[in-house]
Amino acid sequence: MVLVPLGFLTSIAYHCWLWHKVRTQPLSTIIGTNATGRRFWVSAMMKDNDKKNILAVQTIRNSIMGSTLMATTSILLCAGLAAVISSTYIVKKPLNDSIFGAHGEFMVALKYVTILCIFLFSFFCQSIRFINQVNILINTPQDPTSIVTPDYVSELLEKGFLLNTVGNRLFYAVLSLLLWIFGPVLVFLCTVTMVPVLYNLDFVFGFRSGNKQGKADQVHGCRDCESV
Repeated sequence: MVLVPLGFLTSIAYHCWLWHKVRTQPLSTIIGTNATGRRFWVSAMMKDNDKKNILAVQTIRNSIMGSTLMATTSILLCAGLAAVISSTYIVKKPLNDSIFGAHGEFMVALKYVTILCIFLFSFFCQSIRFINQVNILINTPQDPTSIVTPDYVSELLEKGFLLNTVGNRLFYAVLSLLLWIFGPVLVFLCTVTMVPVLYNLDFVFGFRSGNKQGKADQVHGCRDCESV
């Protein structure tokens, strides 16, 4: 029973450290680099909206399609787990509970309910609402007295992508938690293995604080992380 909380604490500690890096050294992370790039993109789209309005709508539509896919997958898995919980399905007790974990009625219910709740949180975090608002506001005619400015639209877009990132990370976390059905050892090993994989996807290598050339290289070498 100790291995499952230990695996979760490892993942939580990594994401807390990642959030600290995003706040203090944003250009050293993929999330911060992409956020900066999106702000420039929104400003460019709204500045030359007559020529780039179709491009803006198509780009945001692709983001909405990705969020819709993840939300649909999460709710379908929720429905499947709910069907399993309400059925007469019984997990066979393994030979050694100290290795595979307890499989009593309470523990089985705890495992399924925990997985179900995290899938639901992942579904609700797939925020299509903010991105839909950006899809309309990005084509708003610019007026000196208008409150719909590029900064306002950028903030809405960042809220949508932030919730999208949280939802995706919850989805990936619960995939490793599915192994809890077979025992805590697999959960711990999967979580510990996932941390270095996420590290390679979350950080820009070769970053040097205060190095302008390094910052320029990051902008050109960044990868898309919000789908991870």
